[in-house]
Amino acid sequence: MSRPDPATEVFEAHRPRLARLAYRMLGSVAEAEDVVQNAWLRWRTVDPAEVREPAAWLTRTTTRLALDVLKSARARRETYVGSWLPEPLVETEPERGEDDLTLTLMMALERLSPLERAAFLLHDVFGVAFEEVATTLDRDSASVRQLASRARRHVRDARPRYAVEREEGDRIARAFFEASRSGDLATLSGLLAETATLRADGGGKVIAFHNPIEGARKLLRLFANLSRKYGPDAFQYIRPLWIDGLPGYASLERGMILQTTALAIEDGRIVEIFITRNPDKLAHVAAELGLAAPTAH
Repeated sequence: MSRPDPATEVFEAHRPRLARLAYRMLGSVAEAEDVVQNAWLRWRTVDPAEVREPAAWLTRTTTRLALDVLKSARARRETYVGSWLPEPLVETEPERGEDDLTLTLMMALERLSPLERAAFLLHDVFGVAFEEVATTLDRDSASVRQLASRARRHVRDARPRYAVEREEGDRIARAFFEASRSGDLATLSGLLAETATLRADGGGKVIAFHNPIEGARKLLRLFANLSRKYGPDAFQYIRPLWIDGLPGYASLERGMILQTTALAIEDGRIVEIFITRNPDKLAHVAAELGLAAPTAH
């Protein structure tokens, strides 16, 4: 078998990092894949021998392409039906990747301007020097430092205070599934923090709660009502997953609606619940699980 040409080898060596960067910029696996593909097409038009630092060139190109996509994505999200959540990036086991961003922090990034998001990700997460970030964003270094500083202030509270161990995360996630589907309010009370919040993303394609549900009392009432309405047999546990660095699981409702549930956990209690049901965001999850592509209901 012939080896790829040197230009292809260089790009493929950097592809995983570029894909992570594009995903963290956009919160969409599909859009990130498109950005990386476009970066590849641009890379094919240059002479690699004339590129002194391929990693910097590829990072710069990917960031700029992602910024262009992000601007249009922000406009689409203004008319999005219900809560918007990042497309779940799933792992069957937790892995500490290069960027170590959790879903909670991904949500905090949504509050940043595109340039703040890029400056924070490039410098604080991917370790790019401020001088190179300035070149990428076509700003001077002082401006880029200010962008990153503002971003840090916005996301400070979203950083986890400690990493949840795999065993504890899987245990809490499974216990939450069993208690929520059966309406076991005593167990749920012990799992939920008083300020726990649930966000569900159906994208208008499947039924989902349009607004966040805040507070353990409201959540207990919600799960009690769901259990009475559907019964415990309506919910099927598929397998544990780690979703953007958070413990969780995939499940089916009434055998047809696929969803992922991710849990932010602090001091042994669930503080945030993220449920993704939009079938447009779950095609890659279904493929990972060996299921048919989800559809609207």
